[in-house]
Amino acid sequence: MSRRKTERLLNLVVCLLATRRYLTAEQIRRAVPGYPDAGEAFKRMFERDKEELRELGVPLEVGSDLQGGGGEEIGYRIPPQAYELPDIHLSPDEAAVLGLAARVWQRASMAEAASGALLKLRAAGVETDAAPAVGIEPRVNTHEPSFAALWEAVRDGRPVAFDYQGIGRTSVARRHLEPWGVVSRRGRWYVVGFDRDRDEQRVFRLSRIVGEVAADGAAGSVSVPEGVDVRRIAFDWGDPVSEPRPATVRLRRGAAQGPRRWARDVRPVEDAVWDGDWDEATLTFRDADRFAPYLARFADDVVVLDPPDLREAVIQHLKSVLAGAGGLPAAEGEVR
Repeated sequence: MSRRKTERLLNLVVCLLATRRYLTAEQIRRAVPGYPDAGEAFKRMFERDKEELRELGVPLEVGSDLQGGGGEEIGYRIPPQAYELPDIHLSPDEAAVLGLAARVWQRASMAEAASGALLKLRAAGVETDAAPAVGIEPRVNTHEPSFAALWEAVRDGRPVAFDYQGIGRTSVARRHLEPWGVVSRRGRWYVVGFDRDRDEQRVFRLSRIVGEVAADGAAGSVSVPEGVDVRRIAFDWGDPVSEPRPATVRLRRGAAQGPRRWARDVRPVEDAVWDGDWDEATLTFRDADRFAPYLARFADDVVVLDPPDLREAVIQHLKSVLAGAGGLPAAEGEVR
């Protein structure tokens, strides 16, 4: 919806709310900015605006006001009592839960929506405790690049498509999903829905989604089937247990003591390119997504050579840290 149309509809709603009598189309044309001069152009635009308001749920009332100057001509108004929300009554416990939820999302991508919800509640006269609690506070991170797009797709009931890299895979596969919900489980985010490629319900970890999530259908075409518990599906689903895999890494001499303690086959690297200041070792791991943040903690004292998926996971983690610290954009960071 264009800004000009939005302003016109807002002005129309304000005008019809403010009046106590029915306003004729001509009176509305003169009072509401944005309408053309009288004629077919105005009639067509006004008819479209009325339908738009009704689709938005605005209770547009049609009638006549013999005492209001409009005679028997048809007019319009919006009864305030039908438009306004009823009084909001929350118990102290419910208000406290809302305040806690807002603090949980305080540093996440949902922070703006949470703050807006509290602001609306306070405007309605509902007291919410938004002051920081003493001690440990929960935080929910939504740093996954695909989170916002998937959350919006769930909200709008829209199918999506994305590239997904499964466990142990070095290539990605295109997946087409009807998303039912986005769930946090053990510190990781998952999207639950109906996989059109597999013709069954599936769970996908957001950290394994590569690139952007694209819309793949019309809004409103996806709905959660009756009796489906999205959270239960996510919590019952377990990441497939992968077999241990070897990783070949370079460790700077005199550093990276953590990996050295459980590495095997540690041997000096005699290579002029590496300045003779490195050792090569073999580490064993199962999950690249879980292992990469650990290796990234050692920064440039650890360099992953193989396998490719672990190396890429470490590079992407370092890039995200650099971007979050205000350095170069993640796409431009360079990691050896």
